[in-house]
Amino acid sequence: MAEINGTNNNINWFPGHMAKTKRKISEQLKMVDAVAEIVDARIPISSRNPDIAELIGDKPHIIILNKCDMADKEETLKWIRFYKKSGIAAVAADCKNGKGINEFKSSIYDLLAEKTEKNKEKGMAGKALRIMVVGIPNVGKSSFINKLTKGSKAKVENRPGVTRMNQWFKVDSGLELLDTPGVLWPKFEDNTVGEHLAITGAITDRITDTEYLAMKLLEILSKDYPALLENRYKLTDFNEDSYDMLCTVGKKRGMMIRGGEVDTERAANMLLEEYRNLKIGVVTLERINSDA
Repeated sequence: MAEINGTNNNINWFPGHMAKTKRKISEQLKMVDAVAEIVDARIPISSRNPDIAELIGDKPHIIILNKCDMADKEETLKWIRFYKKSGIAAVAADCKNGKGINEFKSSIYDLLAEKTEKNKEKGMAGKALRIMVVGIPNVGKSSFINKLTKGSKAKVENRPGVTRMNQWFKVDSGLELLDTPGVLWPKFEDNTVGEHLAITGAITDRITDTEYLAMKLLEILSKDYPALLENRYKLTDFNEDSYDMLCTVGKKRGMMIRGGEVDTERAANMLLEEYRNLKIGVVTLERINSDA
């Protein structure tokens, strides 16, 4: 099911297979020792499925802040400190090039050291630790598994909702991974969640208002990263409303239509594409208070 409310731009996207996946995850949790939850380092709040967090419960788990190469490094470090202060292991990673993979392995062995010791006491020394990998669509689960297993064994595609079945992968004699399809939740209670997921591409542009998303992106950039906007689009007036800024961007790029109007749809699509392809710069959409 895909839905966008044209009146207030609420975004909801919950294909039928996701409900089935959620039930499957719940059933298979008892088969694993821990959960590796992959989130997007640019949107650590919006890319965490609250339903999955509830399912995990007290099961040991680690958060992988993926796509850290696309996020503000200082903000990512703040998020890692926040999670660790909350008692949750966390590592930054770029699963495409393998950054953070070794840190994840050492962290998961540390996290499950007690489990490993108990296995030894039971005469099961060397028994592989089993880790469930969860996350929303297009967050990088398959790339993460491919790097850990040193081979392209999980299907990878830059399109939401690619992995459709649960798959086991052996990392080495001591570690096995259970891949799961990406799961969103039926309704976003906070509109910002849907907006940020759509801006980063976790929700397909086919069901969103790209002009609205581009304006929301401009609001964040003008507040937190004005220098990037000035450098890329020569913007200087950050007191303009976001629609006027979008028009200015379109005008500076020559995106005009008959009557001297700006083609705002084309400008919006260009802005979103350039953000997703790092042409604007590394940007974290969701920040945490420095004292958190």
